[in-house]
Amino acid sequence: MVVRKEKHNRRYLGTRRWGKGNIKNARGKGDRGGVGKGGRKHKWTYITAKTPELIRSVGFSPWNRKRLREITLTRIDRMLREMDEQKPTLEFRNCKVLSNGSLSRSATIKASKFSESAMEKIKRAGGEAIAL
Repeated sequence: MVVRKEKHNRRYLGTRRWGKGNIKNARGKGDRGGVGKGGRKHKWTYITAKTPELIRSVGFSPWNRKRLREITLTRIDRMLREMDEQKPTLEFRNCKVLSNGSLSRSATIKASKFSESAMEKIKRAGGEAIAL
């Protein structure tokens, strides 16, 4: 038989027990079934109890460790071409300067980290590389 309309259960939406059975069944946090914070803790307990070798192994990084962004000498050179200063100073916080490309003019570049070859190219162009 063809169903022409789906059933609407709108009359039950304000009630306490609709979809749960007796109100006793939905009293605690056990009714969430692994959704939200109610179902998270047992999974970490499984990791610590059954597979402790996975903790602090290769590939595990803490959630609060920030990764440095990368910027290349090609992008820095584009920025320098747009500037009119004689010897400009550029500052990049939380960035690592990589040596892809080259510099056409000298500049003072401040960044969190530099690759060795990037430092050489900056000095060859007559600039300065300052680690923050």
